[in-house]
Amino acid sequence: MQDAFSSPEHQRRHQPPYDPLHPPPHSSPPPHPFPHHTSPAHLTYPWQPQPQPPEPERKRQPRHHALGRHSDIRVLRGAYRRQRRVATLTALGYFTLFLFLSAFAPGLMASEVSGGLPTGLLLGLLQVPVTCLAIGLYEYTARRRVDPIADRIRRQTQLDAKREAAR
Repeated sequence: MQDAFSSPEHQRRHQPPYDPLHPPPHSSPPPHPFPHHTSPAHLTYPWQPQPQPPEPERKRQPRHHALGRHSDIRVLRGAYRRQRRVATLTALGYFTLFLFLSAFAPGLMASEVSGGLPTGLLLGLLQVPVTCLAIGLYEYTARRRVDPIADRIRRQTQLDAKREAAR
């Protein structure tokens, strides 16, 4: 027969506090006060960052993709990349041709064109107008292809900013 003091209910209510240095025989330790996926409120180590509260969720998703993924941005990058390549290859290509002829065709570079002017000097002097041509080509393609795309993106960004401010 069980008396009132040996019932499981009474034993559960009147257990001594858990002592980690002297656990009772054949008993399991109490569950950890914090689940494994969370950390305690105090810092365990001084170099650990403070726990950050979760950011509130946005209620509304934007209609447009982020600018980095926007198709106009990709088109602008491509147009600007082509513009840089054409202008750079025009100036550097001519200079490389001049250096190649100077190194491997010295007879051609020493020959006279007219009035005692050597071909090498003429080609060297033509480097300035070719560089100016590359700069002009860069500006022309910027005005014709790159600037309209950049203006369209700028207008769209300003319109999006006004819509966000109105919310």
